[in-house]
Amino acid sequence: MKQLSLLSKGMIATMLAQFFSAFADNAIFFAILAYIKNLHYPEWSQSALQIGFVVPFIILSPFVGQFADSMSKGKVMMISNGIKLLGAGCICLNLSPFAGYFLVGIGAAAYSPAKYGILGELTSGDNLVKANGLIEASTIAAILLGSLAGGHIADLNVTAALFACVFMYGLAVIANFFIPKLPAARQNIQWQFLSMVKDFANTVKIIFTNRQVLFTLLGTSLFWGAGITLRFLLISWVPVVLNIHDNATPTNLNAVVAIGIVIGAGLASTFISINNTLRCIPAGIMMGIMVIAFTLQGNIISSYILLVVIGALGGFFLVPLNAFIQKIGKELVGAGSVISVQNLSEYTAMMVMLGLYTLAVAMNLPVIAIGVGFGGLFAVVILLLWLGLKKHAKN
Repeated sequence: MKQLSLLSKGMIATMLAQFFSAFADNAIFFAILAYIKNLHYPEWSQSALQIGFVVPFIILSPFVGQFADSMSKGKVMMISNGIKLLGAGCICLNLSPFAGYFLVGIGAAAYSPAKYGILGELTSGDNLVKANGLIEASTIAAILLGSLAGGHIADLNVTAALFACVFMYGLAVIANFFIPKLPAARQNIQWQFLSMVKDFANTVKIIFTNRQVLFTLLGTSLFWGAGITLRFLLISWVPVVLNIHDNATPTNLNAVVAIGIVIGAGLASTFISINNTLRCIPAGIMMGIMVIAFTLQGNIISSYILLVVIGALGGFFLVPLNAFIQKIGKELVGAGSVISVQNLSEYTAMMVMLGLYTLAVAMNLPVIAIGVGFGGLFAVVILLLWLGLKKHAKN
C-alpha cells in the first residue's frame, strides 16, 4: 500500500473530519451543561452527564475495534459521526439531554478506534509520531474553538449553541467522504456476539501480557481520567474561587489548556522519537504537580499561565505514548483492535475518576481539596509507572 505524506489530501481530509467532529464534541458538552443549568439540575448531575457519555466506550469496547478493522476506516468515521449527528439532533428536539448525549457517546466510541487506527495505516516509524502530533494538534485546536463556541454562544442562546453542534457534525460527515478508501485491516471477522467478546478478551490478554504496552496504557488512562476531572474541577473552581458564574469563563480556562496541549504535542513530535518515548514520562509527573499549584492560587492571570503549562506538559506526555501503543499494538493485534482496548482502559479510568469526583461534590468537599488530591494522586502514580517502565526496559 502506498504511504500517504503528512500533507496529502487524504491526511488533510482526516484532520478536517477530526477537527469538525471534535469541535462539535466539545461545543455540545458546554451547550448541554448550560441547558441543564437552565433546568436547575443539581451540580453533581454535570459529571453524571459525562459518565453517561463515557459508558458506551466501556460497553462497546469488545466490538468497536473489530468494527473499525472490518471496513475502510474513513467509512467507519462517517457512520460514527452520523450517530453523533443523530444524538445532537435529539437534544435540539427537546428530548432528554442525557439520552442525546448517550447517543453522542455511542458515536464517539465507534469513532475513536478508526480515528487513531487510520494513522497507523497511513504512516509508520517516526512519521507516525508526527502524524499523531498533527491529529492531536487538530483535535486540540477543535477543543479550543469548540469549547469557546459552546460556552460563549450558550451565554447568548442555548438553542443556537446546540444547533451549531448539529451543523459541525454535518461538516464532519461530509469531510469523511474525502478520506481515502483503505482496505479493511481484517477481512474475516465473525459478527457473532460471543465470538466478538471472545476475540476481544483474547486481544486484551495479548496486550496486557506485554508489560510495556500495559504500563503505557495505564499512563494514557490516568492522563484522560485526570483530564476529565480537571475539566469539571475548573467548572466548580471558577464560581468558588473567582466568584464568576457565567458559562464563558470555565470554557475560556478549558480552552487555555487546549492551547498548551497543542504546544506540548508539537514539542513531542519534534523532540521525541518512537525509540525514546520514556523521555515524555517526567512531563506527566510535573503535570500533576502543576494541577496542585493551580488549585492553590486564586489570581485569574496566573490561572491562565498555569493552565497553559499544564496543557503543554500533558501534550508532551500523551503524544509519544499514543504513538508507542499504536506501533506495538498494530504488530500484536491490529490498529483498530488495540485502540478499542485503549478505549476500555482510558474510559474505565475516566468513569472511576468521574465517579469519585461526583461523590466528592455530592459530599460537599471543598473544591480546592479535590484538586490537590487528584493532582497529587496523578503525580505519584505516574512516577510509579515511570519506575516500572524503566525497570522493564533494563530487563
